[in-house]
Amino acid sequence: MTITVSPDDPKSADAQQLLNAFVEEVRRRYDEPPADVGYFDPALVSVPGSVFLIARIEDRAVGCGALVPMEDKIVEIKRMFVLPDERGRGVAKKILQSLQACAQEFAYDRIRLETGIKQPESIALYGKSGFYRIPNFPPFEEDRTAVCFEKQI
Repeated sequence: MTITVSPDDPKSADAQQLLNAFVEEVRRRYDEPPADVGYFDPALVSVPGSVFLIARIEDRAVGCGALVPMEDKIVEIKRMFVLPDERGRGVAKKILQSLQACAQEFAYDRIRLETGIKQPESIALYGKSGFYRIPNFPPFEEDRTAVCFEKQI
């Protein structure tokens, strides 16, 4: 089994399938969708210092993730997702490693992200990967289901 992770167009059919699956899963897990769930604007990853990645096993798109600039030296991971039937195979770890490598290449010094309290596998992955909890940043300050993390790189 070969996992590849590479930049892709967030408007592609593969990307749209993954982004839609992400939204469906988050809506299933929560009574009310978190603040930042819904349409992913491709313009977010069309600026310098941003990227949208798709993970594939063989030729099948199985996961995605994006880097979106926040502040001068801070970037946010968004839409990190792996199809449920492909979890436990190291796909999320590969996406996260690739996003971190891109962040370093773009000369960021910190990565932030938000996940939710009903996503324990995500919380565990980020903790094992050196991320630490921080106060919720906008637009999640009042969202009691949000869990925000940061990592210095």
